[in-house]
Amino acid sequence: MTAAAQSRRPLPRATLSVQIAERIREDILSGAHEPGAQLSEAELALSFGVSRGPLREAMQRLIQEGLLRSEPHHGVFVPDLTEHDLADVFFVRATIEAAAIRRIVAGPARGTVSRDLSGIADQMDRAMKAGDWSVGGELDFAFHRTLVDAAGSDRLSRTYATVQAETRLCLHRLMGGYRRSEDLADEHHRLARLIGTAPVADVLAELERHFGDPAETLRKMRAARVADTDANPS
Repeated sequence: MTAAAQSRRPLPRATLSVQIAERIREDILSGAHEPGAQLSEAELALSFGVSRGPLREAMQRLIQEGLLRSEPHHGVFVPDLTEHDLADVFFVRATIEAAAIRRIVAGPARGTVSRDLSGIADQMDRAMKAGDWSVGGELDFAFHRTLVDAAGSDRLSRTYATVQAETRLCLHRLMGGYRRSEDLADEHHRLARLIGTAPVADVLAELERHFGDPAETLRKMRAARVADTDANPS
């Protein structure tokens, strides 16, 4: 079989389900699927041109991530998140990251972790100064994911991946997108530096300051977006 022919072979089912999940994930985060909307297996399978098998695998993946909700005997729905959900997601994130920090600070590689995180914060700084909030937001996610992964616990990382997916949903549904603040990079630089040198209590205190009060953060982000809309009407 030629290389060209091999390249035209059907995708493995596992790969197909991953790609379908990514497309549905994008639609959920973009608002193409409204909060509370029920997703039809038949309609989605038809739109993707696939059988229901890989589609169900994709939807199950998204249910595990918290981006879809399964109701027995009723179907699968897009979650309709509330401010309580936002507070709960940030509570779990802070708890996981605090556990990761304790392990990192007690271990021999804290200096390496600090440098890795500082590098991400440098990239974030450049993105924010350029006004590229989307890239800056993705680097924010990468910073915290790198922090948790550095703890060396596969289970902690898997749990955190689910919470990060829910964080994305909260950001898009409740906050209207990524946080727009040039101070964001400075906060991450400070946290990275403390992870490398400070007592664990100081690092945890900085983590708590960084997360702050989710409800207050939500209020500020909404106010900032209203002001931005008023200043730049379409």
